[in-house]
Parts: sequence; C-alpha cells; structure tokens
Amino acid sequence: MTSSRTTDTRRLRVLTANIQAGSSTRSYSDYVTRSWSHALPVGGKRESLDAIAKMVAGHDIVGLNEADPGSLRSGFTNQTHYLAQRAGFNYWSHQPNRKVAGVASSANGLLSRLQPVEVQDHVLPGRLGGRGLLLARFGDGEQGLTVAVAHLSLGAGSRLAQLDFIAEVLSDHPNSVLMGDFNCDADRPEMQSLYRRTRLQPPGCLVPSFPSWGPTRQIDHILVSDSLKIVQTQSVQAAYSDHLAVAMELDVPRTMLG
Repeated sequence: MTSSRTTDTRRLRVLTANIQAGSSTRSYSDYVTRSWSHALPVGGKRESLDAIAKMVAGHDIVGLNEADPGSLRSGFTNQTHYLAQRAGFNYWSHQPNRKVAGVASSANGLLSRLQPVEVQDHVLPGRLGGRGLLLARFGDGEQGLTVAVAHLSLGAGSRLAQLDFIAEVLSDHPNSVLMGDFNCDADRPEMQSLYRRTRLQPPGCLVPSFPSWGPTRQIDHILVSDSLKIVQTQSVQAAYSDHLAVAMELDVPRTMLG
C-alpha cells in the first residue's frame, strides 16, 4: 500500500546558511587576525565554496546570507551562481544589498531544484539600510508555496521594523517558509508581530547555530506555516563560516507546488 505522504505530499529538504562570503572564522580572535580575508580575494575562499557546494547539494531549496555577488574579495565571482553550478541547481537568484568600502559586497541568495513561478526583491527598512528580503513563489496562486530569505539587522529597533515589513508581505501567503540569519532568538519580542500577523509558527526545535566553533545562540532560523509538517531539523557545518547552517525536512502538500 502506498503511504499518504507519497501520494499527497512531497518531502522537501531546505537549508539556510550564512556563508560569510567563503571566509574562514574559527574563533573570536579570527575576526581581528583574519579581518583582511573579508576584503581581499585570498584565504581559501574557493575551497570553502567547494565544501559548501557539497553540503548544499543534498537539498531542494537553499537560502544563502552573506554570499558575495561579485566584488573584489571574491575575485569577482558571483558566489550564488558558483554554488548553483557546483551543486547542480538549475534555478538560482541573488539579491545584492550591501557594499563595504568599495571592495566587498553582500547578497541574499536562493538555490532551487524546483522552478519558481516568480521571484521578488524587497528592500527592508532599517537605520543603516543594506538589508533585503528575497522571495520566491512556487505553485499556483495564493495557495502555492512561498519561500523567503532574509538577513536581519543587529539592532532590535531595526529588526522590529524589518519583521513588521516581512509580516505585511507574507500576510497574503498562507503557505510560507521564511529562512535566514535573524540575528536574534526566535522568542524575542520583535518576533511576535511575525507570528501574530502570518501563519508562520515559532520553531518547535531550537538549534544553536552561532558561533560555529561552540554554538550557544539560536539566531539562524527556518520558520514555516502551520500548513506544512516539519519532519526534522538539525545544524550542519558550513565550511569555516562563523555560523552553522540549519537544515530541515518538510512534508509539503503537492497541491502547493503546482
């Protein structure tokens, strides 16, 4: 007998990773002693990207934070595109949102084995700017699956404005996945607007992701609507980034995927 999961749902493997532009940070002291690697095209970034490509290859949809879109520090390599090619993803998109001193740039990225029907870029509010929301829609109409990637600010006030904005965008998308580096725990006061105004749920399983060499903080999240079933959540090494990646398996109704 065929199970209902096989006929009515599809198992999706999703992952969020702050890849730190391929730089290596293995301790707090590296932020000082290896700061040059965040501005120059050296420091083993290509090897780190190849390791990340192997890690993401086992997934269906991947959200990236701090992927360099092609500045000096990456050797003018669009890292989202590079990972898509190395890991065999047919569909990819990126959202450049921050430039640093003319030598470095940062982007949100999306890798997918499913073809999106639409991709949107949204600029997030904030005191300093340079933050964005990358949104992809799958399936038909409002009942399709929406996947969004965001990298939120360090300051609580800016995060509150950003989460209010995201809640407004996702309020019309009942079947959603929101993933990324939130720079805060999932139970922070500014997160409540998101849970109240959308169908996104607080994570049932808290996975520490920062710092990668001794994770104590849960700041990288995959939040899903109550219409999706979480099967498993775990952390994964993302080469030598200062963040661990967070991976999740979901059972998604096939009607949401078209």
